[in-house]
Amino acid sequence: MVVGDFPIELDTLVVGAGPGGYVAAIRAAQTGQKVTIVDKGNLGGVCLNVGCIPSKALIQAGHRVEQAHGEDELGIKTENVSVDFSKVQEWKGTVVNKLTSGVEGLLKANKVDIVKGEVYFVDKNTVRVMDEKNSQTYTFNNCIIATGSSPIELPTFKFSDRVLDSTGALNLGEIPEKLVVIGGGYVGTELGTAYANFGTKVTILEGTKDILGGFEKQMTSLVKRRLKSKGVEIVTNAMAKGVEETDNGVKVTYEAKDNQEVIEADYVLVTVGRRPNTAEIGLEQVGIEMDDKGLIKIDKQCRTNVDNIFAIGDIVAGPPLAHKASYEGKVAAEVIGGEKSEIDYNGIPAVVFSEPELATVGYDEQSAKDDGYEVKASKFPFAANGRALSLNDSDGFLKLITRKDDGLVIGAQIAGPNASDMIAELGLAIEAGMTAEDLALTIHAHPTLGEITMEAAEVALGSPIHIAK
Repeated sequence: MVVGDFPIELDTLVVGAGPGGYVAAIRAAQTGQKVTIVDKGNLGGVCLNVGCIPSKALIQAGHRVEQAHGEDELGIKTENVSVDFSKVQEWKGTVVNKLTSGVEGLLKANKVDIVKGEVYFVDKNTVRVMDEKNSQTYTFNNCIIATGSSPIELPTFKFSDRVLDSTGALNLGEIPEKLVVIGGGYVGTELGTAYANFGTKVTILEGTKDILGGFEKQMTSLVKRRLKSKGVEIVTNAMAKGVEETDNGVKVTYEAKDNQEVIEADYVLVTVGRRPNTAEIGLEQVGIEMDDKGLIKIDKQCRTNVDNIFAIGDIVAGPPLAHKASYEGKVAAEVIGGEKSEIDYNGIPAVVFSEPELATVGYDEQSAKDDGYEVKASKFPFAANGRALSLNDSDGFLKLITRKDDGLVIGAQIAGPNASDMIAELGLAIEAGMTAEDLALTIHAHPTLGEITMEAAEVALGSPIHIAK
């Protein structure tokens, strides 16, 4: 610490400016708090800069390439489709830049002070913030920790120019001829699909019995079928052993069905999960309780065992989702502001931007039964929907989970085009305590994919119109 470092007094300090931190800071300011937010990186965090947003931009570009090749079934034929990948990357960068500058503008508009640097906790009311040149002490009344997570690096797959984490895969300067993806979760599946659409020969190595664990088999089977149609090879129960880097590629060794195999590619992408960024920031100085995975323990108000310190996002239990972090950030900020607010995860959706898209919210059929509910699962296929047929994209279904005795909507699963957007209506239904009858009585525009929600509700009521009872 430099001599003469007099502490700067703060009301509320937010550590981390990702989708949890910057949302928490804005909501805290709206409740009348004087807020300072600190981050060593760019505003928007992983999600906005090297995660959710750029990956969806790359996925969209891949869709456009796939569509540009034409569809014989529709009588559309094209020749000599080319991709200037540097232009794709440039466009992706403009999307990110617009949003990061937007976040900065929103923080400033809400009178949130922005500080750049690394945070180290001294005690429950004090931190030091360090940049390359200086160290400054800050004291605070309340603090929200939102430091996010980082990709897990396997000991035998150290990240390099050829061994990539998700950030590296998003920033490639070329379209690989061959790509090996280790891990068939949502990140590996999404980026594998994107590059397959660009023409890359993709191989996914998944250590468990199926890709996209946590989603129902009926949903993942649709994704696997589409991946295979793109030439993607999926190897399950495969254990990645090591990698040898060559001058122009990699040789990946893996074990499957008691055989050791070697596959060559231009790059290998490692997506085996993320670890919370809770080490080396001084949490032990404060006595904040964590579990054996480094996740901070919180109560229903996002409060840690230290009563003036809150934690949100990837550093607490639950799926590492940007919208979960934002939701928790609002709760923590409101609690500090004196409002009665607490977390309820039942209405938080999970989405995979695969082909087809997958989305789920609330209970699935099995988890509802495990929790003692008597439920009805009501399914309606995209193939019976006029809009899906006109899009020439009718793989999939919507499954509505309702309570048997009163028709209360307690969950839904969607596999199909625009599932990521459609799931919002089902989340609202759960949040508002709506029944299948409420959904069936809601007039949906025709022809739209949204009608599938109404149709599934009519199935639940025993009076479907567009499929045979």
